[in-house]
Amino acid sequence: MEIIIFTGIQATGKSTFYKKQFFNSHVRVSMDLLNTRNKEMKFMETCFAVQQPFVVDNTNPSRKDRERYIKLAKEKKYRVIGYYFQSRVNESIERNNKRIGKERIPEIGIRGAFNKLESPLFNEGFDELYYVEIGDNDFVVKDWDNEI
Repeated sequence: MEIIIFTGIQATGKSTFYKKQFFNSHVRVSMDLLNTRNKEMKFMETCFAVQQPFVVDNTNPSRKDRERYIKLAKEKKYRVIGYYFQSRVNESIERNNKRIGKERIPEIGIRGAFNKLESPLFNEGFDELYYVEIGDNDFVVKDWDNEI
C-alpha cells in the first residue's frame, strides 16, 4: 500500500493532478473537503484499516506538516511517495485569480504558504520523490534531484 503526499502552495495544480493521475486508484484526503484535523485523521485511519491507497492533497509546506503523515504511514507499513509542485508565487496568484467562489483564496494565504515552504527530502521518510511543473497545459513529472 502507499500514501502519496503532495507539497506545494495553493494554485499549483495539486488537485487537478490528483484528478488526472490518481482519481481511479487512490482516495483523496484533503482539508478542503474534510475541514478539520479530527475528520482527516478518522478518514486516514479508515484508509489504513482497509488497506486503501490515498493521496494527501494539502499544501504540506513544512517538514513538520509532512511528518504526521509519514510517521503514520511508516507505522502502517505503507510506502511513502512525495510530489513537490513547482511553487512560483506570481504564477499561483494568477491561476488563483481565475478561480471562482470558495475555490479562490486570499492572496495572503498563498504568500503565507510560500513563506513556510521547505523542500522535501528523502530523509524525511519518502521512498520516492518527484517534481511536478505545469508546461504546455499539461503536467511534467520529473525524478527528484533535491533542487527546486
